[in-house]
Amino acid sequence: MAKKTVKDVELKGRKVLVRVDFNVPMDKETGEITDDNRIVQALPTIRYIIDQGGKAILFSHLGKIKKKEDKEKNSLSPVAMRLSHLLEKDVRFVSVTRGPVLEKAIDELKDGGVLLFENTRFEDLDGKKESKNDPELGKYWASLGDIFVNDAFGTAHRNHASNVGIASNIECVSGFLMEKEIKFIGGAVDNPTHPYIAILGGAKVSDKIAVIENLLKKADKVLVGGGMMFTFLKAKGLNIGKSLCEDDRIEFAKSLLETAGDKLVLPIDAVVAKSFSNDAEFRQTSVDDIKADEMGLDIGPKTVELFSNALQGAKTVVWNGPMGVFEMENFAKGTIGVCEAIANLDATTIIGGGDSAAAAIQLGYADRFTHISTGGGASLTYLEGKALPGIASIANQ
Repeated sequence: MAKKTVKDVELKGRKVLVRVDFNVPMDKETGEITDDNRIVQALPTIRYIIDQGGKAILFSHLGKIKKKEDKEKNSLSPVAMRLSHLLEKDVRFVSVTRGPVLEKAIDELKDGGVLLFENTRFEDLDGKKESKNDPELGKYWASLGDIFVNDAFGTAHRNHASNVGIASNIECVSGFLMEKEIKFIGGAVDNPTHPYIAILGGAKVSDKIAVIENLLKKADKVLVGGGMMFTFLKAKGLNIGKSLCEDDRIEFAKSLLETAGDKLVLPIDAVVAKSFSNDAEFRQTSVDDIKADEMGLDIGPKTVELFSNALQGAKTVVWNGPMGVFEMENFAKGTIGVCEAIANLDATTIIGGGDSAAAAIQLGYADRFTHISTGGGASLTYLEGKALPGIASIANQ
């Protein structure tokens, strides 16, 4: 069912609560933001609100807050400065999550003004009130505004006070980023255009059991690479040497191979080495010729060709997880090859966040994909076919 968006509500003169995802990476030494992509992605919604004369009251989590010392290195103060620079507009930062100082600052905010208050997870120091969706906290935050815009897809799979808690007390609509995520990730799950190809990588089968099961029902082909491929290869009876393997998932992998048939496509060659290092000697080999003292660290060129051929003619492609240890140059070629193959398709191409998104951006292919999700965990949950609490709590049209 279609969800209401920020365009469906009156904003002028209203206090607009906006849940953004400003959980950006920061340099541990300097405290400087090293990648502002999540801030940039939120700009269209923020600009629309202030252009319409709304008062934008922004809030986000940042990092994990387990002890008092975590607060200093996880303050949103640097984010406020970066946001101000990007908006070319003053952003008032309020260094608390509740109380008279915050309430006064909101009351003083002019139409078209922007305010960012402190990290919502500061509330987790006192009984995990944010992450356990404390009803009083959700009610309090809702009382600060007239309307709630949820634009944080990255937390949509969480039942937190700053999304579901607020939405249970005040009308909630989606921002433009959330709308885009629902359109593309949700579309790939609920109503994909066929042929539909899914590519899954990453380290562990256990992380993606439900995703694999759901995609095998929906997709025409599921291509498997990354560390998780070796659990499937071992399930086929192949020697995988010292490669990553989840022995407790072998039986699961066997059952999938039996039921999936030719829908599940596995690598036919790999790049192997004797140690987990970019400096290690490596070789390309068939998957049935991995030695006992070798470990697989990437898919091989024949597999890149196999996957590329499988992708031809696809109309919807979803990719989640790198094909190898792409952080190491010698074991990045598989991820690069698959990334290039997807980028050159005439299809709806979606990256489901996480490491595969980082790889595409790092490799310079970001503009060649239809959509790169901002939420790794949320994307995986969506691809599993599960309802996301943050999306469910947005008002239907």
